[in-house]
Amino acid sequence: MSDTAATPFHVGLTPETVIDAAVHLTRETHLLSWSIRDLAARLRVAPSVIYHHVGGKDLLCRRVVERVLDRIPLPPTELDWQEWFRRLLYDVGPLAARYPGVAKWMLMHGPTIPAVLPTLEAGMAALHRAGFADRASFAYALLLNNAMLTISIGDDRLQHEGDGPRDHATMMAEFQDMPTASDQVRRMGRELMRPFAQGGESAARTRESYYRFAVDTTIAGLATVLPNGADPTA
Repeated sequence: MSDTAATPFHVGLTPETVIDAAVHLTRETHLLSWSIRDLAARLRVAPSVIYHHVGGKDLLCRRVVERVLDRIPLPPTELDWQEWFRRLLYDVGPLAARYPGVAKWMLMHGPTIPAVLPTLEAGMAALHRAGFADRASFAYALLLNNAMLTISIGDDRLQHEGDGPRDHATMMAEFQDMPTASDQVRRMGRELMRPFAQGGESAARTRESYYRFAVDTTIAGLATVLPNGADPTA
């Protein structure tokens, strides 16, 4: 059967429409878990139509990530490097988390798309003004990688969401069954694992708090390795 006969909704389909659908699928599932066949079914076309309009899964993933990154507001250039990256990463993290798999794609491929260039240029300029000099590239990579790795771990758990709460609840129960567990360990179970076991808003708040802690700690750590004489607030 031909694509035309099998796909009455082919007429009017555009690359933008295909990418829109891919973005929605990513938000509902995970960038790396849906297939071309899934996307074609969403659009009610044959898979060959997707290849014709946009291309294969690799190119579609790139287009989805570009769409997401286009929504990132660039912090003002007059901010010092710490506040500049804090604002950037506080925005990037929740945005990437709404589209599971985007953070992992960024970790795997790095700043290889035009949508990243303005952020890369501004971030590197802020680090050079601060005095990181030949360490600026490492500093930028560490800031972005730590942030995206934190989000990516959460994304991966979403692919097994049915097991996630049970896993955390099991861990809490095991802590309770360990007579030698210290008060500090039991407190960790209450403060960190219980919200994830509960799921929903409780888990979301804890995930965001942990993400911001990771960002703040990375920034604070980098401030300690600035060359002598450099202004950490530049």
